[in-house]
Amino acid sequence: MSNTITPKTRCAVYTRKSTEEGLDKEFNTLDAQREACEAYILSRKLEGWILVPDRYDDGGYSGGTLERPALERLMADVEANFIDVVVTYKIDRLSRSLMDFTKLMEVFERSKVTFVSVTQSFNTTDSMGRLMLNVLLSFAQFEREVIGERIRDKFAASRKRGMWMGGWTPLGYDVRDRKLVINEPEAAVVRDIFARFVRLGSTTKLARALREEGAVNKQGKLIDKGYLYRILNNRVYLGEAVHKGTPYPGEHHAIVDQALWDKAHAIIKESPRKRAGHSRARTPALLKGIIFGPAGDAMTPTHTRRRGKLYRYYVSRTALKEGKEACPVGCIPAAAVENAVIGQLREILRTPEIIIGTWRAARTEVPNLPESDVREALVQLDPLWEEFFPAEQARIVQLLVDRVDVTPESVDIRFRTDGLNSLIEEISASDTATALVA
Repeated sequence: MSNTITPKTRCAVYTRKSTEEGLDKEFNTLDAQREACEAYILSRKLEGWILVPDRYDDGGYSGGTLERPALERLMADVEANFIDVVVTYKIDRLSRSLMDFTKLMEVFERSKVTFVSVTQSFNTTDSMGRLMLNVLLSFAQFEREVIGERIRDKFAASRKRGMWMGGWTPLGYDVRDRKLVINEPEAAVVRDIFARFVRLGSTTKLARALREEGAVNKQGKLIDKGYLYRILNNRVYLGEAVHKGTPYPGEHHAIVDQALWDKAHAIIKESPRKRAGHSRARTPALLKGIIFGPAGDAMTPTHTRRRGKLYRYYVSRTALKEGKEACPVGCIPAAAVENAVIGQLREILRTPEIIIGTWRAARTEVPNLPESDVREALVQLDPLWEEFFPAEQARIVQLLVDRVDVTPESVDIRFRTDGLNSLIEEISASDTATALVA
């Protein structure tokens, strides 16, 4: 009589749904996925398969990113050797990205963990199983990209018809039945802003006056200069819907007439030339307080004039105190290092991981905000950046950059991990996304 003991195989079930719709039901799709996976594990009971008690459920998270709370817990337990088999209903529940899935599989293989899809049965421990996995995942990624194209095409077609497609609601409007409807008290504030700007010709003076009067935006925050500038450039107030820079007649009514708009924009077009005539020494140093030399000493902004032209620099304090020979990097041109930092910021803000993270942070203030609005706002940061005043550019850099270390060979930039949440507050306060895609 054999007394062979079957070794236990610890199985974890992972479930996911892209949207939160229906998750409040007593029995939802996550429960259905889990039930099917648990039944599969039970069918392998004689082989020693047992279900681990922890639940790994991600409701309302896209399969196009790995930044999911339950998935992160699952991968941590895999690497801690708490799991032997990961079971899902379909492979696209784990990921819809071939690149991301490859990363997950590398962790599984390193930890000797097997992956099982209940409805697409295969074994990842052999080469044929891995081949089938890649084939199926390629189709999952293709399906995701096709869905994305359809959504973008539908969004573009809707905008061309003048429909409101969501996002931050502009001051002066409310959303009813997915349409913009004029909020008359707020609309009066918008008209007053345009009229007073035409009289004053200065956003700085107008912003100061509005703040003293306690004028607030949609989020209940005091109107600042940045928010004011977005209002003055938002063509939604002309009754238009804009898609990728092209205006179309909107379904909503205008708040500002064309004549008043033209007067305001004649001033806006003229103002940058006047500001350019002022001393550039007043331009805020973008990296003040966050740029350091090779020895870790802070670098301070300075400037000099030659033949009437201004030259800006960052100088290490060591060089200032002990002479240039005491520091390998005595001083560096401000424009060069600032452009390097801004260039990397632009690249970072275009990455899928940052776009998804920004969208999630923004949804805390705007629950129904489409991911496409945030993606388009961040992708189009280049033209928006040039519209920011220097002080606004400096504030955004300070929000996102923790430290810049300069050596004779390189510039090392360390970004803030919590900077995006602060940036979202800045964007929502100044209605940036609406100015770009509304």
